Amino acid sequence: MRDADTPYAKVPVITAIFWIVKVITTALGEATSDALYSYWYLIPVVLVVFVVAFRRQLRSPYYQAIPYWVTVAGIAVFGTLASDGVTGLLAFLVAGGNFQALLPLLLVTLGYAAATAMVLRRWYRSEGTLSVHSITTRRRQKFYWWTVTCTFAMGTAVGDLTASPLHIGFLGSSVLFGVAILIPWILHHRGHLNSVAAFWTAYVLTRPLGASVADWLSKPVHDAGEGGGGVGLGPGPVALGGLILFVALLAYLAIKRPDIQEPLEGTEPAPVGSRIGTSEA
Repeated sequence: MRDADTPYAKVPVITAIFWIVKVITTALGEATSDALYSYWYLIPVVLVVFVVAFRRQLRSPYYQAIPYWVTVAGIAVFGTLASDGVTGLLAFLVAGGNFQALLPLLLVTLGYAAATAMVLRRWYRSEGTLSVHSITTRRRQKFYWWTVTCTFAMGTAVGDLTASPLHIGFLGSSVLFGVAILIPWILHHRGHLNSVAAFWTAYVLTRPLGASVADWLSKPVHDAGEGGGGVGLGPGPVALGGLILFVALLAYLAIKRPDIQEPLEGTEPAPVGSRIGTSEA
């Protein structure tokens, strides 16, 4: 087995297709987590797929599209379940009144925001950088995945918070976060925000954006208690549609490999076969 610490990045280069696939995984994770409440017997299958992909991702010396994005999709599913589970528990503990919906979501949002900040702080103190271009070691990769997990859970709570207690609705929340995600890019483009801060700000916002779109497509048309209602497709069809789109884009990334970062200066490119899933032994 080759050493897990290599000069090759273990995450993709950040391009437009990265953000497209990232938003799709958040929508897929939201719809799938909702569907699993009805199809609970599929949870072990989803868990096994996630664990296999995550182990492959951690052990691989190179970025590989399939294990990386399957891991992201798995975290999207279980991060949503974690956020919803904690929110539901807090809602059960909170007394009735106007704060019954607002307070649990606010506490979960703040809690996961604090967890995200703590992980980023420990990551920076340990490695001296938060740049995704520097993720070439297993330790940095672990910091990265802890951050991803916290941002998914936080983003889920933020999307639910704006949609229902704040009465913006699922469609309104989709528009809100769709506009908000452009702000870091604009600020970075104009030189007012460094690339690392712009990336992580946009990364956090992809979660409530994708989740709001998925909820708008899946929720009942007339249901004031569910973020003002939605299109009414149901979580199962939305999850299936998202999965088809996800698999198509994943196949493109695995075959064409447009998102592989250049190796560090002075090193040879990784073997092509190793990048797309062959053994690194």
